[in-house]
Amino acid sequence: MYVVWGSTYLGIRVVVETMPPFLSAGARFVTAGLLLTALVAWRQGPAALRVTRRQLVSTVLVGLLLILGGNGLVVLAETAVPSGLAALLIAAVPMWVVLLRTSAGDRPPLRTLGGVLLGLLGLAVLTSPGLSGAVRLWGVLLVLAGSLLWSLGSFWSSKLPMPANPFTASAYEMLIGGVGGLVVGLARGEQHGLDLAALSTRSWVALGYLVVFGSLVAFTAYAWLLQRAPLSLTATYAYVNPVVAVVLGALILDEELTWPIVTGGAIVVAAVVVIVSTERRQ
Repeated sequence: MYVVWGSTYLGIRVVVETMPPFLSAGARFVTAGLLLTALVAWRQGPAALRVTRRQLVSTVLVGLLLILGGNGLVVLAETAVPSGLAALLIAAVPMWVVLLRTSAGDRPPLRTLGGVLLGLLGLAVLTSPGLSGAVRLWGVLLVLAGSLLWSLGSFWSSKLPMPANPFTASAYEMLIGGVGGLVVGLARGEQHGLDLAALSTRSWVALGYLVVFGSLVAFTAYAWLLQRAPLSLTATYAYVNPVVAVVLGALILDEELTWPIVTGGAIVVAAVVVIVSTERRQ
């Protein structure tokens, strides 16, 4: 999950070069969801796909928050912001999770809260390119909104009655979120003027990579970890992924490493390290 998800920001950026954001994201997760559903039915039998009504409702909520909200907004944002910057902004997820836990009555250690404050400072620095006009501000704000929705989905997935089989939960979440992405894409009119012949080969290759590795492998691993490992441990991906994404964006897409990205990114990653390391000791 560390390595693969760090590369998905690059993949998304390549996909949206010639493909519409929500339709491509929806197609990605519907395809991955169908493949995982078939795999679960084949390896564990159709009974493994059965869920209760409460579990289905929970899966719908989490799938929409994670896939449609969290991922969908990031895909849309990457039509306007570099992949490395998007990944660094998404690194704020553990901070939002801490704030959500605090609002639910939890009392995190002062060191954790200090890490949140440090991370907010880093986010302020990362947002400065949008305020100065170096990148589009709406793209930066969309990534921040996506990170908040992803945090909500992660938080509630550990509180709601989810399917006992994490692979079943992952399959349904991808299908639900993917269908939601297709609906939003059609509502936005992304199908108008869409010429399949004009889509680049590298966008198709990137989409295939996202289906297999970004969704089937990494998202399924994330869904499994959310049910089997402490959230503080699962959240450690947040300080590895952005580093991978920034390096790949600079090497492959020649994305510029400006001082706000380098400085703000370093602050955010340091804050996440403080938060996660403190939480793992609790």
